[in-house]
Amino acid sequence: MEKAAKIYIAGHRGMVGSAIHRKLEKEGYHNLLLRTSSELDLRNQQAVADFFAAEKPDYVFLAAAKVGGILANSTYKADFLYENLAIQNNVIHQSYLNNVKKLMFLGSSCIYPKFAPQPLKEEYLLTGLLEPTNEPYAIAKIAGIKMCEAYRTQYGCNFISAMPTNLYGFNDNYHPQNSHVLPALIRKFYEAKLNSSAEVVVLGTGNPLREFLFSDDLADACFYLMQNYDEAEFINIGTGKDISIKNLALLIKEVSGYEGELVFDTSRPDGTPRKLMDVSKLHARGWRHKIELEEGIRIVYSDFVKNY
Repeated sequence: MEKAAKIYIAGHRGMVGSAIHRKLEKEGYHNLLLRTSSELDLRNQQAVADFFAAEKPDYVFLAAAKVGGILANSTYKADFLYENLAIQNNVIHQSYLNNVKKLMFLGSSCIYPKFAPQPLKEEYLLTGLLEPTNEPYAIAKIAGIKMCEAYRTQYGCNFISAMPTNLYGFNDNYHPQNSHVLPALIRKFYEAKLNSSAEVVVLGTGNPLREFLFSDDLADACFYLMQNYDEAEFINIGTGKDISIKNLALLIKEVSGYEGELVFDTSRPDGTPRKLMDVSKLHARGWRHKIELEEGIRIVYSDFVKNY
């Protein structure tokens, strides 16, 4: 990407988009197109068409999406399907119509089949049934990946897709019901310590295994791939390491300094038993994560205490 290129970051105020924004500015890119959702509703086809026609971006990072944890995905199935399809349909199609040089679409590791072999290789997509609790979101994201492939095949567009693992970082969602597991636990332990609560309840058995990547590492990988990757097949982004939800809770408990008990609510769903990415393809291309989980949790816990 040329330093003077006009780069549109869709979703620049979210956790992923803001990390990409910081990375680009750090690398000397300042001709950035940024619009809040109130300034540009990406679900609105005409508004997106007008924006692209007026601004003519050279490069696009598509990091805008409606996201949430198990509870949010189970509750708002129609919203997750409709809004994500609308956002990506509008941005990808207008990128084609307005001759964008390169677009990156971001999927999510939760769109792999529920019982796919571990670790998850790129070729396992669409080889089995999805996790029911987030099926609408997964279907939308799969459609986005296939859309990038189709526009590449039919129109010759250089549209690439990346598949991040579970993410955490600055500007995360700490909503008590709609957040993902790591930020949800950070909030729970902080509030339990603040209120001298005797126990913290963790949803599920604590047995599922999850992989976590710091959002600034993801942004570094996205930047690297935009410079060095031009293939039709999507590529996994992760650490290649996982941890049980129980051990994650114990780690956050230690970081927070909370001294009460952990209780597991086994009446709540666990979701997919294990979700570890095979990142050998990315490693072979020369990129690896830099921030390990404990260091990353200490960074975001400190940020949470300071800003939330």
